[in-house]
Amino acid sequence: MRLRISVALTAVIGIPAQAAELGVKLEIPRLQVAEYHRPYTAVWIERADQGFAANLAVWYDLKKKDNEGTKWLKDVRQWWRKSGRELQMPVDGLSGATRAPGEHALVFNAGQSALDKLPAGDYAVVVEAAREGGGRELVRVPFQWPPKAVQTAKAKGEHELGNVSVEVKP
Repeated sequence: MRLRISVALTAVIGIPAQAAELGVKLEIPRLQVAEYHRPYTAVWIERADQGFAANLAVWYDLKKKDNEGTKWLKDVRQWWRKSGRELQMPVDGLSGATRAPGEHALVFNAGQSALDKLPAGDYAVVVEAAREGGGRELVRVPFQWPPKAVQTAKAKGEHELGNVSVEVKP
């Protein structure tokens, strides 16, 4: 009886996804343009085949009258096609206001986010930004889930996004 309880506890305690963490840092550059608008930005996870796995964050203009900011979410095209059109915004814990230029950090714990539902495998964090009167850009950063060791990976955008880094911890 003791052996069974101890094996069962070891199995529960030894699950790596329970304590795992995914950190994303993304940079929104300040562009020198006549009329600057903060970008609408989506952050999500894709499987290795580029199929949608989970939403992490969506930043858009929440202050527009009659929730009109949602009208322009479709300009974040890849995210919109993969997941956005199915969501009713705002989504608690997912959506928020657009961000000013600078570096922004997001941290997701396995026990408190969409990471719980990810089966083991290869994935990518995808960040897409679209700006009114500006451009659109998408950056992918690969990672493995669940992590067996600390993983770090980076990518860099060319205009609408700066550095994007992902750190995964067991």
